[in-house]
Amino acid sequence: MTDTTTDQPTRKAGGAVVPVLAFAGIVVAVMQTLLVPVIKDLPQLLDTAPSNATWVLTSTLLSGAVATPIMGRLGDLYGKRRMLVLSLAVMVIGALVSAFTSELITMIVGRTLQGFAMGAIPLGIGLMRDMLPRERLGSAMALMSSSIGVGGGLALPAAALVAQHTNWHALFYGAAGLGVLAIGLTLLVVPESPMRAEGSFDLAGALGLSTGLVLLLLPITKGSDWGWSSGTTLGLFAAAVVVLVLWGLYELRVQAPLVDLRTTARPAVLFTNLASIMVGVAFYVVSLVLPQLLQLPTATGYGLGQSMVVAGLCVAPLGLTMMFTAPVYARLSARYGPKVTLITGLLIIAIGYGGGLGLMDAAWQTIVTSVILGAGIGLAYSSLPALIVGAVPASETGAANGLNTLMRSIGTSVSSAVVGMVLANTADNVGGVAIPTMHGFRVSFLIATAAVAVGLLLALFLPKSPRPAQRHTQLRASSEEDASLERAEEALRGFRGRVLGADGAPVARAKVTLIDRRGRQAGATVSDEEGRYALAVPARGPYVLAAKASGHGPHASSATHSGEERAVDLDLSLPGETVNA
Repeated sequence: MTDTTTDQPTRKAGGAVVPVLAFAGIVVAVMQTLLVPVIKDLPQLLDTAPSNATWVLTSTLLSGAVATPIMGRLGDLYGKRRMLVLSLAVMVIGALVSAFTSELITMIVGRTLQGFAMGAIPLGIGLMRDMLPRERLGSAMALMSSSIGVGGGLALPAAALVAQHTNWHALFYGAAGLGVLAIGLTLLVVPESPMRAEGSFDLAGALGLSTGLVLLLLPITKGSDWGWSSGTTLGLFAAAVVVLVLWGLYELRVQAPLVDLRTTARPAVLFTNLASIMVGVAFYVVSLVLPQLLQLPTATGYGLGQSMVVAGLCVAPLGLTMMFTAPVYARLSARYGPKVTLITGLLIIAIGYGGGLGLMDAAWQTIVTSVILGAGIGLAYSSLPALIVGAVPASETGAANGLNTLMRSIGTSVSSAVVGMVLANTADNVGGVAIPTMHGFRVSFLIATAAVAVGLLLALFLPKSPRPAQRHTQLRASSEEDASLERAEEALRGFRGRVLGADGAPVARAKVTLIDRRGRQAGATVSDEEGRYALAVPARGPYVLAAKASGHGPHASSATHSGEERAVDLDLSLPGETVNA
């Protein structure tokens, strides 16, 4: 388990923290679908071949996949808010680079920098875990996790409206403006998390993972252009396997790895990550199929003949429904657990795609499909961070959620490649122009349904989520102090005990402060109605625990924690002399 330290006491999170972090997540997710409305025009706009123009989208997917686990680990080490602001700043720079150019290479550089911001989503989830009480955490993480789909869904109609009525470079100016606004709000509203992971950044591990991911995702995204059986495609896949295996062996040997593979091998983490790939596949299929179906001319016999803007508006309910699903998820998860909620979401996605096979004859039918799929994907996405956070220590939240976001990115990349290949191979050639067919659309929906079925199978292997009634009843998250107490108890490393008066009776609402060897506050809590307290330690070593309550004299006890994954029992008596534990 990674040791942690704190630079300052935990600051109380204001009511605006969650919407600000969710807004930041939506802003960075916009980058994924920002250019979808103009994708067919990119070769002409950039004066290049269609195969080269696809790099404008591929580069964003690749950089986003590479950035998420790296930024998550950097956030654990140096501050999650700091890395969140850095991610947004890089995105703003990338957007401005793209806004000022129509040259392919420069555009790809800008789009690569924009994809780098995807690390903001796991960082936001980590900040929420560190700051929010238990009763607010479920719905907050659900909203943050869903921001990936919300941003992608809402970007379609907005980008279509801009692209149809102004110069397409205005898309990037708008993205840069949103990024600057998100940075300002984050600095103004979101406090820095005091949670830190000790150790150094695993540079070799970061380079190895980045190389392996590029070698893996590159043939996935470009395989349909190069040929799936070509030497280039197969060679890159083989190289990816070799590099990732060597990287994994290295990560198992290094003291402070970029990704703790032993933690990711836990069933709760492993099956959640594998299910995340399937959810990513299912999410991206609808984003690729419905806009094309809506915009195809009615002369094809199945196209719905809608404008770019109307097509975007018909798909927008996908993102809106995901946004409004977050509070519903919180209630379901509180009652049944995130595993059941994930399974429920996957079942709704399967219903959406199954029904969607027969709902392609009118624009209103695509809206119905978008709403159903939005509800299912929203529930599924909302469940993923709760499953991850419940299975890893607090010091690894950023890195673990970064890896989970990476799994979703791999899913969307696979979806993009496979659906693109299916639509290309089933298209009709009319006057030298490839026209997607209804058969291709339906096969794509069947692929999404198959991915959901695999995701359901994986979700069934997840460990059973504890029911609320089965949880430790002595610590109830009825207030922020009690929620902090429960999180500390779950950390399994620190001090715990009771605060007692001179007569041996328990003292409620006594403030217990943890002070490290440098005299800095390393944690604080308040005893419950039965005098119990629990404090997680940032790192092994000597500490002083100071207790004080109204009507009692102060008391301090010095104690040393060995760093083992267990709590040291230490009762504090008010008033009393200083004692050694």
